[in-house]
Amino acid sequence: MRILMVSEDLPGERIGGLGKHVVTLANALVESGHFVDILGRAEDVNHASARQIGFRGRVLPGFGFTHLGWKELQLGFFNPYKRPFFAHRIARAIERHGGDYDVVHYHGHLPLAGRYVDPQLNFVQTRHDQGSECVIHLRIKDGHPCATVRAADCAGCIHRAPGALRSALSGHAVERYRRLTADAFARHKTIFVSDFLRQAFLRAVPDADLRRSRVIHNFISYPNLKAQAESAGPVRRGVALLVGRIDAGKGFGEFLAAAAGRLPPGAQVTIIGDGPERAALEQRYGNEQVRFLGWRPNDEVIRRSAEAHVCVVPSVCEEPCATTILEALALGKPCVALAHGGSAELAAYQYYEGQLQLAQDMPRLVGLLAGLLQTDPVEPSLPDAFPMDVYHAIPKILDCYAD
Repeated sequence: MRILMVSEDLPGERIGGLGKHVVTLANALVESGHFVDILGRAEDVNHASARQIGFRGRVLPGFGFTHLGWKELQLGFFNPYKRPFFAHRIARAIERHGGDYDVVHYHGHLPLAGRYVDPQLNFVQTRHDQGSECVIHLRIKDGHPCATVRAADCAGCIHRAPGALRSALSGHAVERYRRLTADAFARHKTIFVSDFLRQAFLRAVPDADLRRSRVIHNFISYPNLKAQAESAGPVRRGVALLVGRIDAGKGFGEFLAAAAGRLPPGAQVTIIGDGPERAALEQRYGNEQVRFLGWRPNDEVIRRSAEAHVCVVPSVCEEPCATTILEALALGKPCVALAHGGSAELAAYQYYEGQLQLAQDMPRLVGLLAGLLQTDPVEPSLPDAFPMDVYHAIPKILDCYAD
């Protein structure tokens, strides 16, 4: 089968979780005998792009993604034409290239792009975040998951006091965005990475036609994870490892504030990742017990995870299907996280009861962590297979392609 992967998160020297997902799937499909190309941001494609992202195929220039702002922040409302404009741009690039492939698989942040793709094209998109109904993708407000589904309420995410006019304009933009996305889901096949994501969209758009959608959880490259784990050193008692982009919604600041003075003597918090909040948090909390290592290559992240006593996923946003949790479970590590989003669905992949422990709030998460750090570290013998390995997911995805 000839497959075209499409993502505005690719290429790049440092790619996030969505980009890694695409590369992991693309490489596994290549190893399974399929022909795969990746279509990405035209301005970032060069002769080294495939090597930079670790892809064993070609990276093609697809669409320009410069000048994204449209002065929304200055004007204080969401522009109803901005996101359809860029979705059109992605759809045009897909249609220019799509005829050479059996299927086009889009992994991105503009789900309404499918609304503008020819219905005759075998087009599939995977939804990785809450960007189906939320134009800022996170559905988080004032440090907590956003519960409202009223489109006009979204105005408060771009202006502190939007007033009637800005609320009406932003509400129109969000309502249009959701309706075009619903049209895309009705027209083409959609994969949600958790049932939580699917249900979240239905709460915002109750009459959406999702008969062409299905749920396929995230996955990891288990053979690579197992190889890296076997080359790691012994488990380091007392080490709590946090990995991710240090940004709003990921909960690093909230965790560090709640953990101050509450962890047992000898505990060591290690944070891997970079982002806009890193400098301030490192200045405030960095010390002998809390270390910020910055960005690290994925293989090193896996080895450090294997050496950790406990893995912590402190996201205050509703993680749809956290790969960091899946990696911790695959490594046999105890993992603590907040009981938000799709995290509860991942308990199905535990090696043992209580491996994934979910807390209702940050203080209780810190309490769970403190308790685990006072128990003996788990040093499991990893099995030959893990149910959320990419090679186990491929038959489900190929079935979606062929349906």
